[in-house]
Amino acid sequence: MNHLPVSNDPQLQKKNERFAKQNRRIESFFRRLLRMMELAIAAITVLALLIALGVELYHMFSSSGYFSDTSYMLHNLLTIVVGLEFVRMLLDTTPANILEVLTVAITRHVILSHDDPWSNLACIACIAGLFAIRRFLIRRSELQEEMVENN
Repeated sequence: MNHLPVSNDPQLQKKNERFAKQNRRIESFFRRLLRMMELAIAAITVLALLIALGVELYHMFSSSGYFSDTSYMLHNLLTIVVGLEFVRMLLDTTPANILEVLTVAITRHVILSHDDPWSNLACIACIAGLFAIRRFLIRRSELQEEMVENN
């Protein structure tokens, strides 16, 4: 933030006010532009997720052995869920939403991957850390506002 010199000169004050007003307009323009880009990305992502869900539903009912490969089904469906959480985060970027996206993504990894036990333990520790962050570092007022908006 630029600090303009303070003066009693009316001409200098007027010039400083015009400069500050111009800066606010430019900043407002870029904020609106970024918000529109976020909404466009969210719309494209929702469209892609709807197509993926349609393809998944088609495979469910057209393929006879679809339900026999549970890990394939879970992989595809949980990928769609993570995508939906990502869209929700784009539309309403709050610390709580960001933590939910991370929690869902890490949980998906734990459920689908059959890595070594140390990797699973690290993922569980990450989830516990995210819950601790939500509990101790996010203000209760933000969480209450979010809960009211969701109802």
